[in-house]
Amino acid sequence: METCCTEDRVEPEVRETTSKLSDGDSLNELPGEKPCGKEQLDANVCAEQSKGTEIKSSAHSEQEGRKTECKERRKPKETNSWKMVRFQDPSTEDDVSEWDSSAEILFPEYAIKEWTTTSFEELFAAEDWKNITEDRLLRKKVLEPGDAQVPLPSWGQEVTVRLQGVLEDRTVVEKDCKLVFVIGESDVIQALEECVMSMQKGEIALLLADSQYAYQLLGREPDIPAWAPLLYQLQLLDVREKPDPLTLPIADRIRIGNQKRERGNFHYQREEYSLAAKAYCVALEVLTTRGADGSDVGGRAEEEEVREYRVKCFNNLATAQLKLEQFDEALRTSRNVLTLEPNNVKALFRTGKLLSDKGEYKEAMEVLKKALKLEPTTKAIHAELSKLVQRQSGSNDAQQWKAKPAAMLGDDITPFLIPSKKKTSGISWKFILGALLVALGSLVASLILTARN
Repeated sequence: METCCTEDRVEPEVRETTSKLSDGDSLNELPGEKPCGKEQLDANVCAEQSKGTEIKSSAHSEQEGRKTECKERRKPKETNSWKMVRFQDPSTEDDVSEWDSSAEILFPEYAIKEWTTTSFEELFAAEDWKNITEDRLLRKKVLEPGDAQVPLPSWGQEVTVRLQGVLEDRTVVEKDCKLVFVIGESDVIQALEECVMSMQKGEIALLLADSQYAYQLLGREPDIPAWAPLLYQLQLLDVREKPDPLTLPIADRIRIGNQKRERGNFHYQREEYSLAAKAYCVALEVLTTRGADGSDVGGRAEEEEVREYRVKCFNNLATAQLKLEQFDEALRTSRNVLTLEPNNVKALFRTGKLLSDKGEYKEAMEVLKKALKLEPTTKAIHAELSKLVQRQSGSNDAQQWKAKPAAMLGDDITPFLIPSKKKTSGISWKFILGALLVALGSLVASLILTARN
């Protein structure tokens, strides 16, 4: 039976939270998000069962049972492993699939020694491999040339590749029969972006990538360890211009936009904040209901869904910008959130904090009081209001004010703050008593000296 591909429609959401905040952190610290991958699809078992049901046509109930079991086996299972974002070409109806086991070899005719047994050290030193980069840390060997008449892929174009990747012990860690990505948008590791720009359409090649061009220090839990080089077999299937988001159906915009957002979350969790911000910006370009002629397309439900995802992207983008210390950009992004959702507490808190840091105390006070009314028990908002009142009073004593649990909400923020105890001014009675004793002693000494004389 010929193996078929099924699209993995995984759309995890960033869980919105406002708890466990430090005094200087934003309200939208991205939590650990574990996107779903796929376990191996047991195609051979399904094929055998299908043949069995055809032969034993007399047992109808047994046939139905086996078909159901086969169907259940074909369902992908969730894992904690991050697989590369798969962008299916919206112009085709082909399904996309991925396998996580070497049981299904995508290039059976090229199971050569270099792919199966040769050490990576030997491959990095081999003379018949081409260096893609000058540092010899990214190399390839052409197994089958492609169409020389088609121009090589370039930055910003969309490509479709078939690939499988292994560690040095030949454990398969990545496999996809139809992976679509845009060169330069960090949808995949740098090694794949660099390699496809040197490939002809239809070309099949081996790609050896040092960890510097793969998953570097952090690796990728749970399957790729730190500083692990990777070996790929890949084929460039297609090259085309990146489609204009305004020409795509709303459903495709939502799907692709969320895939870009998930990739941003992946980079953020790895503390790759520049790449995360870039991914969120690309997602925002796709997540729109505007048509090519400027008019709105899609129904009310679709518009609401797009708005919800744009809020998440803006919030995540602002968080990444804060990590990059791009404070003016983070303020603009937070205000974009409030335009879409005026009562978004995270955006209110972040906007108020940034305004306070800029010295715009009046507006900061209004924004933070609104956030406090929406979530009166959030300690981070109380702490920021305390600092704001301190700044307005011109005090330099950081310990002069401390937050107090909310009891009653109103326009006056003073009830939420308790001034610390101050020492009463004036001369201490101990100081006066000491001075009297010193004076009395001096008088006695003077009298004694006079009497002796």
